[in-house]
Amino acid sequence: MDITHIEHIGIAVLNLEEAITYYEKVLGLKCYAIETVEKQKVKTAFFKIGETKIELLQSTDEESPISKFIEKKGEGIHHLAFHVNNLENALNEAEENGAILINNEPVNGAEKMNVAFLHPKSTHGVLTELCSEQK
Repeated sequence: MDITHIEHIGIAVLNLEEAITYYEKVLGLKCYAIETVEKQKVKTAFFKIGETKIELLQSTDEESPISKFIEKKGEGIHHLAFHVNNLENALNEAEENGAILINNEPVNGAEKMNVAFLHPKSTHGVLTELCSEQK
């Protein structure tokens, strides 16, 4: 698999504005983008630290995966995202090597990225996102 870097760490939050305030005032980071991804039922906020980003995720629907995650586990780290050069090849390789795919094909994510998730049952408990730029 051609992983180039950790793209971002996704963190589920109940209140995006409160979380942004913490990251800006306490940690001194700057939120550079806020975006709603209707298909994923989330509103996101991004911070950049070097080449890696932090993505805050607030649910926009009670039935969204983020709502279910927070209900089950509370706020906190939701997923780890790796950037790959060829997402389709990376998914095929992951599946061939025993990973359970949540997304068999890439879907549109925030920041004009195509994304796909690997199930934590096959990744030692870490929801893993693979992503690459939309073509």
